[in-house]
Amino acid sequence: MRGKAPIKIDFFQQDPLTCARGLIGCILGFGDTSGVIVETEAYDAQNDPACHTWRRPSAREFVAKHPAGSAYVYLNYGMHWMLNFLVKGKRDGFVLIRAVQPLAGMELMQGRRNGRTLNQLCNGPAKLTQAMGINGAQHGGDPLSDSKWALTSPFLRPDIAVSTRIGITVAADYPWRFLLKGSCFVSRPQ
Repeated sequence: MRGKAPIKIDFFQQDPLTCARGLIGCILGFGDTSGVIVETEAYDAQNDPACHTWRRPSAREFVAKHPAGSAYVYLNYGMHWMLNFLVKGKRDGFVLIRAVQPLAGMELMQGRRNGRTLNQLCNGPAKLTQAMGINGAQHGGDPLSDSKWALTSPFLRPDIAVSTRIGITVAADYPWRFLLKGSCFVSRPQ
């Protein structure tokens, strides 16, 4: 299932908060899997101590060398892949894709996630990369032009809830987490 129209590079040439909010309700596809993005978090490359650019020179190099919309995929705690999109515009940064509601490739996702139930397949950033088959090989790739990816705008503008970011220890009080209101597919309810 695809959304209304493919997202173009100019979408990622805004600021991380605008992009994180704007991705809620969009369709994310990779390979034979897809889902509706139901949860994101924004990270600001300049003034956010939770952003990788704060302490990692490699993240700052990534921002300098890659175009807006590039996939920033990193290994968290040495075992979980995390999918982010690079934002370069009014403010540079990243949008972490925290959860999706599966639409296509459910059997494939369940196989990769050991038979988990539908609402447990992609309800967390590491779970969704595992279910969709996204890993370090996609780091630095261009989801906006690579045919393995699909990223399309939503059919309807969704009702969005806002909360503080989760799973981090610094700047956790920033209200930069966006969720599809009422979704049972988010990683943690608002």
